[in-house]
This record gives sequence, C-alpha cells and structure tokens, in this order.
Amino acid sequence: MNKDQEIDDYISGRLTKEESLKYEIADELGLLDRVLENGWKSLSAKETGRIGGLMTRRRKSES
Repeated sequence: MNKDQEIDDYISGRLTKEESLKYEIADELGLLDRVLENGWKSLSAKETGRIGGLMTRRRKSES
C-alpha cells in the first residue's frame, strides 16, 4: 500500500485493527504528525522499534 492510500484509509477509518493500533501508538508517542506528513520512512529505527514493541505488548495483554 502506498503512503497516500494508507493515509486516506487512516483518515476514513478503513485500516485493519493492527494498522489502526500502529497509528494509535504513533499518536501517543507524538509521532503521528510526522508520519502523516512524511510517511513511516521518516521515523528512526529507535522510534519504529518503540512502536513495534508497544504493539507487541498490547497484543499480548489482549490475549
């Protein structure tokens, strides 16, 4: 999925549960504006890893 399509899907609420969680965590970390403006590639490896770690933790707590 390209960046513009994914952003359109985010705005209209058509993302999968996992993709929505990724955006939600990015928002909580204060990174959402940068992601919406420049895409996920604009994040550092540390920031991306933090999002992935929090996603994993939340998925485990839901089970």
